[in-house]
Amino acid sequence: MSEYPTFRYGQPRFDQTTFSGRFRHFLDVIDPSTLFVTERRLRESVELLDRCKQGKLPPGVTDAQLWQAQKIKQAIIHPDTGEKILMPFRMSGFIPFGTPVVVGLLLPNQTLVSTIFWQWLNQSHNACVNYCNRNASKTTPTSKFVQGYLGAVTSAVSIAVGLNVLIQKASRFNPTTRLLVQRFIPFPAVASANVCNVVLMRHSELSEGISVLDDDGNVVGTSKVAARHALLETALTRVVLPMPILVLPPMIMAALEKLPLLQRQRRLVLPVHSLVCLAAFSLALPLAISLFPQMSQIDVSRLEPEIAMATNCTIVTYNKGL
Repeated sequence: MSEYPTFRYGQPRFDQTTFSGRFRHFLDVIDPSTLFVTERRLRESVELLDRCKQGKLPPGVTDAQLWQAQKIKQAIIHPDTGEKILMPFRMSGFIPFGTPVVVGLLLPNQTLVSTIFWQWLNQSHNACVNYCNRNASKTTPTSKFVQGYLGAVTSAVSIAVGLNVLIQKASRFNPTTRLLVQRFIPFPAVASANVCNVVLMRHSELSEGISVLDDDGNVVGTSKVAARHALLETALTRVVLPMPILVLPPMIMAALEKLPLLQRQRRLVLPVHSLVCLAAFSLALPLAISLFPQMSQIDVSRLEPEIAMATNCTIVTYNKGL
């Protein structure tokens, strides 16, 4: 495949049926360079794409220019509302604005207050990102987002505080082991909160079902089975995402802090810790969201009988969400 294939308006640049294609696509989506795009550049990109859609492209415009224009527009403009997404809550801002929160979550010697604060801040940032990048093609009550947010905060804080208390009371741990174990507490807290958020936000899909599409993109019915698969895939993604971010840095820092340089220069520990968290976050985010295609496939034979009666296709697709 050439670096810039023939431009297709509204379609991903890379093949979404392969993991490598999805990974390269999401590297584009989270590219922080789009945070520095000027208003003029954004306006030019939108105008260029409008001309392309109307079939009125000026001569000399290349596929590379069109793909770049689409990348800029999709990074900044919400596809359903047409409004600009606030910079800290864009997918391209998730890593630069989320890394300080990750560093805070993984700070050693956390107090009860600091544990609650960092877990609350992390779930608040996640909630804002989820809301600003929501599917707005259908009206969703604000109460659902509030419910998901409160559930995520409650579960994250409860698990983090509960595990901290248990470890503090565990007499068989020496101080060094206790400190090491405490560094891994954020992962189960954040992972469980992420799953809780998905279930609370999308539980209605389990009873109502989600749309399934045929080869031509036509809706052939609504399936509760497909909804269960979609929620399971999304929940799994949300568990995998914090794993490298919250598990690898404590392991790496435990080794690095034994180095003579960091033993002598303790003020370097926080900057090194921050760089390790940034590297882990930058790797984990595109890997996790590339696990499953946005449009997943399922055999018709595994769905409700009425779906099989409504189409001649053997495989249908559904939007799993993020």
